[in-house]
Amino acid sequence: MAASGEVTLAETPKSRSNAEDSVHDFALHLAILVLAFLYASVGHAGASGYIAAMGLAGVAIPEIRPAALIMNLGVALFGMWHFIRGNHLNWRLTWPFLVAGLPFAFLGGLVQLPQTPLKLTLGAVLLFSALRFLLPQKRDDSSVTTPALKVSLPTGAILGLLAGLTGTGGGIFLTPLLLIAAWANPKTAAATSIVFIAGNSLSGLIGFSVSDQPIPWHLASMLPFAVLGGFLGSRLGSYHLSPVTIRRILAVVLLIASIKLLGWLQPPGGSHSGTRYSPHSHLPGLSETVLQVQSGPHEHT
Repeated sequence: MAASGEVTLAETPKSRSNAEDSVHDFALHLAILVLAFLYASVGHAGASGYIAAMGLAGVAIPEIRPAALIMNLGVALFGMWHFIRGNHLNWRLTWPFLVAGLPFAFLGGLVQLPQTPLKLTLGAVLLFSALRFLLPQKRDDSSVTTPALKVSLPTGAILGLLAGLTGTGGGIFLTPLLLIAAWANPKTAAATSIVFIAGNSLSGLIGFSVSDQPIPWHLASMLPFAVLGGFLGSRLGSYHLSPVTIRRILAVVLLIASIKLLGWLQPPGGSHSGTRYSPHSHLPGLSETVLQVQSGPHEHT
């Protein structure tokens, strides 16, 4: 609150109690748990959902990418075990994408994008992800063919670079490509993507850390919630909600977050300084968060 009594859009109330801060912390962690549950129910690690939740919660834009990679890695490692145990992984299909993707995910992690391009990139990824969840899914196993190395290697490199740049692991791009090109059936596509996600998430994190960009370890408390949600979703999710319903719910969440990051809800009168979220900090309410769609540059990324 300004001295004159005027409230500025970017201002966070100073009078928030510890109880209110705890409620905000709990809400974000619960959102991560629910999103991981829903994503795992339809065979995904959930990076785009984590990006959406953190964006809506006011997490500082530079911290979203590494935090999403950390949670993605945790959920993907469990998913790898699940798919390998179920004998759904085709290594002949998977290894070229993985081998080519790893070094480029590392390079993507090295890149320190300016904040505005990073926001637009993340917003575009979420929009793509939302549209993908709304498209009908291929359900048959007919006539799948393994792509030639001259196709899969450069494809893996491009998707690996995107994975490191966006913090998604790359699965949100690889899975639809495998299905549309008839390179895999749905279960094999999910298995290939989860291995690709795990490798690229780790490689991107390494690139991020060696480039002297700080890892936001203060957000690591969300990791157990993501892993637990992924575990429960892969085991129980599809039994309680139909895959179509789950995909529609996720599409709505991603659309809202993409609109925010792309700045389509920006109020007249210019941009406002962004919010750096950390547990036990003052976190703006949802109405404030929606108004604070344009983040200013942060000195520390």
